[in-house]
Amino acid sequence: MSYLESLKQYTAVVSDSGDFESIDAYKPQDATTNPSLILAAVKQEKYARLIDVAIKYAKEHAGNDKQKQLDLACDRLLVEFGVEILKIIPGRVSTEVDAQLSFDKEATKAKAKQLIALYKEQGIAKERVLIKIASTWAGIQAARELEAEDDIHCNLTLLFGFGQAVACAEAKVTLISPFVGRILDWYKKAEGRDSYPGHEDPGVKSVSKIYNYYKQHGYKTIVMGASFRNIDEIVELAGCDFLTIAPALLEELKSKKGNLERKLSPESAKAAAQQEKVSFVDNEASFAWELFNEPMAFEKLHEGIRSFDKANKDLRAIVEKKL
Repeated sequence: MSYLESLKQYTAVVSDSGDFESIDAYKPQDATTNPSLILAAVKQEKYARLIDVAIKYAKEHAGNDKQKQLDLACDRLLVEFGVEILKIIPGRVSTEVDAQLSFDKEATKAKAKQLIALYKEQGIAKERVLIKIASTWAGIQAARELEAEDDIHCNLTLLFGFGQAVACAEAKVTLISPFVGRILDWYKKAEGRDSYPGHEDPGVKSVSKIYNYYKQHGYKTIVMGASFRNIDEIVELAGCDFLTIAPALLEELKSKKGNLERKLSPESAKAAAQQEKVSFVDNEASFAWELFNEPMAFEKLHEGIRSFDKANKDLRAIVEKKL
């Protein structure tokens, strides 16, 4: 048995890629995309046809307003990738809201509904789509309302801190994506270290803490570890609800033989040291203070938003040139 086959016994494996032609080899349940992954994919000639479809659609539906054409073409392009991915996987695809909307609840909700409407036009039910939203206070509250009022399922991304995870669970979002590798990056730089053993990896420890907290207090939100730097991190999180993994690491897991030990489970969570329940319901100030007092989470959240915004702007420039 390969590591990948063994992992699938405990954990739903998700492909983290916009390159949908590479996904099928690993038979993932779900797939996630983000602006950086889509940008990398559209630079490949084999995906140029998707831009052409998006531009044609925008010109037919956005009138002569160039800005509206550009906005609609970019949204439709994200959906085109999602539709193609859903032809390959049995589960759900995650599609991300523009990072510039990370601090605007109402605009985030409007964009989520527009993306879902574009999927519906292509015959894709909203049950097969997760809308990815940054784990800011505005983003979490937008997701809370989308889940409760519109039955739109959300994936809260760029999650680095425990307070973010608590607020997401209280908002009853479908899924969170704590970024294991980016947490590791911060600590390596901050502590001047080249590496950590897998069980001491700060990203692994963060996700394990969140997973145990959710299980101890009965939260239904799915924990999906993301942004891995090596397979040791994945091995240490075997048993986490979901793990989203880039194709290169999926290939490494597929080629490595052996059985993985399950490290996380509802039973082990309940047997672990009990974590006191905390709450941020209707308390933006407490949430902000918690985030502010965790420098890693504060810095990586905002760095991630800037990074995704840059990728989105680069993507828009490619589409605008073709328009």
